[in-house]
Amino acid sequence: MKAIVLSAGQGKRLSPLTDSRPKCLLPFGGRSLLEWQIRALASQGVTEVVVVVGFGAEAVEQELARIALPDLRLRALFNPFFDVADNIGSCYVALPEMTGDFLILNGDTLFEPAVLETLLARATAPVTVTIDRKARYDADDMKVCLDQGRRLCAIGKTLAADSVNGESIGMLLFRGDGGARFAESIQAVIRETDGPRRWYLSAIDRLARAGGAVEVVSIEGRQWGEIDYPADLERARRMAEGWIATESATVVTAYGVGS
Repeated sequence: MKAIVLSAGQGKRLSPLTDSRPKCLLPFGGRSLLEWQIRALASQGVTEVVVVVGFGAEAVEQELARIALPDLRLRALFNPFFDVADNIGSCYVALPEMTGDFLILNGDTLFEPAVLETLLARATAPVTVTIDRKARYDADDMKVCLDQGRRLCAIGKTLAADSVNGESIGMLLFRGDGGARFAESIQAVIRETDGPRRWYLSAIDRLARAGGAVEVVSIEGRQWGEIDYPADLERARRMAEGWIATESATVVTAYGVGS
């Protein structure tokens, strides 16, 4: 399976940390956010990762060369519109990559491998949006509205509070003809007057409202975090340090290190 990681943005809300370094290269537990994503993808059987780059493209390309995991093909795809369009521009540039079964990830989402494992095990629809649930949602959350089951009815930041059933974590899975449906919707949305300034999930909302086969999988209880604001950094660091500690404990148990 292929994964497309949308990492073209700068992350201006984290200035000055991102004044000269893309958000995807911020370090957590000794690894860049991008490396955490790539390692999680590889652990679940993904064999090809295409990283859409823009701001600080050369630095991201250098990081990909450094990571170089066995049996994993890493490629960068440059988005020349990163500074004038929202992330729908990155999806537009990546349209030729949307063949077969594939994943799309936001480049600012830190997640444990169990998140992806749950998605791959439970998804059954051509298009699946990964969601989480919490007690309340703020204005910046990408909220979802569902029918009585798992079918997505709408997705967006401005949904009425009484219609919200969860939030997207920025991870989508496409199977069968789901990728073709999504690609067609991306092309339709970006042609609209304000299309280039919209989120790529506007294309998912368009599919859902038209009755397209869009469902959700909830990963409640799994660890993940979107990194947008300074307040998100400390929580992300604690998660990463916890995962590193778990990895170290596993090595000790498996190989008797220190015994």
